[in-house]
Amino acid sequence: MRIIGISGMPGSGKSIVSEMAIEKGAIIVSMGDIIREEAKKRGETTGETATNLRKEYGEYIVSELTIKKIKKLQEEGIKNSIVVEGIRSHHEVEMFKESFEDFIIVSVFANSNLRFNRLKERMREDDSQDYDGFLVRDFRELGFGLGYVIALSDKILINESDIESFKEKINEFFEEINF
Repeated sequence: MRIIGISGMPGSGKSIVSEMAIEKGAIIVSMGDIIREEAKKRGETTGETATNLRKEYGEYIVSELTIKKIKKLQEEGIKNSIVVEGIRSHHEVEMFKESFEDFIIVSVFANSNLRFNRLKERMREDDSQDYDGFLVRDFRELGFGLGYVIALSDKILINESDIESFKEKINEFFEEINF
């Protein structure tokens, strides 16, 4: 079983990497989904919950919940590779590297204008339709330490052209790591 972490700013293209990993038989564990589930329980926005969880339980809480979910899958006998989508801090990277041998981080990069336009089209609940809201979210994500994760990634995939070219880069990366 291989465990890979995916990081990147909102709208960079992390989900495309995940979709292609699913096609190869991987299971996706989304840290964002874990936060969204908790936000529903709390009656908060995802941004509030992401911030409040870290204030209440420390910088490691989201990774702890994610690792717990992965270990449960392993206990259930799942042998598929696992992709952890949405790693946001170097604290989380440390936890994953301590918990799983050969854990690697791949980050997806795209410029802010491209990402904003992608988010406007995607229209997920936490995607802002105005640029100021987009920037607020970006700065919140960067405040968690996302910039460190991207800077220290094992691999960075640039997603600033057409989808076919990006998918080729993803396939090359998967071949490179024998995924």
